Amino acid sequence: MKLHVTGLNHRTAPVELRERLAFDAAALPDALRELRNAAGMHESLILSTCNRVEIVVAGDESADADRAVAGFLDNARPGHRLDFQRHFYHYENRDAIRHLFRVASSLDSMVVGEPQILGQLKDAWSLAKEEGAVGQYLDAVLTRAFNVAKRVRTETTIGESAVSVSFAAVELAREIFGSLTGCKVLLIGAGKMSELAARHLHRSGAEKIFVTNRTRARAEEMASLFNGTIVDYDEFLDAMPAIDIVIASSGAQHYILNEAQVRQVCAKRKGRPIFFIDIAVPRNIDPAVNTLENVFLYDIDDLGRVVEQNRKGREAEAQAAEAIIADEVDKLIARLRVREAAPVIVALQEQFERTRQAELQRLRGKLGALAPQQEEALELLTKAMMAKVAHGPIAEIRRLAASEEGWGEIETIRRALRLDETDK
Repeated sequence: MKLHVTGLNHRTAPVELRERLAFDAAALPDALRELRNAAGMHESLILSTCNRVEIVVAGDESADADRAVAGFLDNARPGHRLDFQRHFYHYENRDAIRHLFRVASSLDSMVVGEPQILGQLKDAWSLAKEEGAVGQYLDAVLTRAFNVAKRVRTETTIGESAVSVSFAAVELAREIFGSLTGCKVLLIGAGKMSELAARHLHRSGAEKIFVTNRTRARAEEMASLFNGTIVDYDEFLDAMPAIDIVIASSGAQHYILNEAQVRQVCAKRKGRPIFFIDIAVPRNIDPAVNTLENVFLYDIDDLGRVVEQNRKGREAEAQAAEAIIADEVDKLIARLRVREAAPVIVALQEQFERTRQAELQRLRGKLGALAPQQEEALELLTKAMMAKVAHGPIAEIRRLAASEEGWGEIETIRRALRLDETDK
């Protein structure tokens, strides 16, 4: 089985490209089925977040994974694949496993150590399993990735000083306002990102948190966590003149705030600054808003500056985490190789069993009818003998399979014992 990862992230592509490639939840089931049905592909997974879009496939060793993914992208994003092409990274087999381990452990995140990506990867895995796109191979790789992430958090302190993108957004707000005490905040969208931002804002002294969301029940749930105030989604523009900080993270696929709307809000604020943080992908706020006086707009890529300041303090812990990942990659590769040797072992066992049955049949012809006790004794005796004979070769095949160099010797064993022959 060959594992292949194609993707782009916050380091390789700007937000305007990431948002064009991003898959919304409703489109993922069909996309997974299309990937899995591509020539030579058997398993698939798509991880689509604000900071990365990654397409993971597993298929036959002889399959052209690059072509399969390219064909998928041509159908999913007609006419745009070449726009993404130079921003993609590609990993295969060992490198792909290492990459997925690093993603799960948050070593490849904008904010190293943040826990959110692990949950996002688990969600992608769960959806792919529900759609029948994950089989034994990807399941083994992803399950191990989750265990590796747990080991990294247990054996290092990389998560203790970690910040989320939401926290970085709050840090930017603090730089502009000095203190957040007394600031009024509006959260547009009541998803996980908004909840994290609200927690940081609440701890930082924000006076009042307003919440608006298309689904009112979710807005009520969010507001209850922080003693916040609900604003009807159709009326949040009317409330905005009293707001100092707007954090937008809704799931809208288009701009929900444009320059003209914000200009009207600013006119009512009489020169008081207003700070917009757009942490949604696709973006919620028209970038032209940033040209208005006393308006500060930052999108998710702008948060990289705050993130980088925190990254430096975690370099030593990240190195320790990388060592853990290297160790875990070696272990998983060895296990996968042993598992791939299973057909050889099964063929050997079947050959020994055919030989045993043939010799028993020949012996019965010479001995004539046997009593039930004699038949049972003969069965037990011959099975025990064959088990002992097979033990050595099977143990050796498993040992050889655990190393890259051993597969040549396994091939020699397979040919010497004629395991490809079906006509015995």
